[in-house]
Amino acid sequence: MNIQTVLEALKKNHMEAYYVETKEEVVPLVKELMPEGSTVSVGGSQTVKETGVMDLLKSGYYNFLDRSAEGITPEEIRKVYEQTFAADGFFGSANAITEKGELVNVDGNANRIAALTFGPKSVIVIAGVNKIVPDLEAAIRRIKTIAAPANAQRLSCDTYCRETGHCLGLDGDMTDGCSSPQRICCSYLVQGPQRQAGRIKVILVNETLGY
Repeated sequence: MNIQTVLEALKKNHMEAYYVETKEEVVPLVKELMPEGSTVSVGGSQTVKETGVMDLLKSGYYNFLDRSAEGITPEEIRKVYEQTFAADGFFGSANAITEKGELVNVDGNANRIAALTFGPKSVIVIAGVNKIVPDLEAAIRRIKTIAAPANAQRLSCDTYCRETGHCLGLDGDMTDGCSSPQRICCSYLVQGPQRQAGRIKVILVNETLGY
């Protein structure tokens, strides 16, 4: 794996690409990329938590649209999702990043992948180098054997992958899998060359982070 090749591929796909050695360098960089007082939102991301960015978002430095606020109702969560489309920034990670600079994600509710594609003025994707894979086939396998099972475990979802550690549709087509109503891999998204240059900013961290 050549990290420089991935960074160049992301730039070729009209995404801004940044590289840091440690997770401690992420918060200062985020502050440079997203001005204080900006209205921001976040997807469900372990990486955002591990890098300290979630603490930054909740610190008062930004106007944070917090879907996990204490006592929040389902109707209020829905409102946060809607407000996210008008936000200055959206933070998250990626389930996989290919060596061609493609961002690959899967979602259950699809609010996360919706914000990745349209709405927020700026999207900041933070990912450890463990998310880098050779190609789309490897990205889907990573999702079905690492990302989905780990997230299903974290969210206590009643799914096949939570129990077995891999997707029921591992050897099938991309969307093959279980039929559980709590399935978290309902919608797949692959982002290649972007029309709006620089909207997506990818911070690669030379550590193992998230799922």
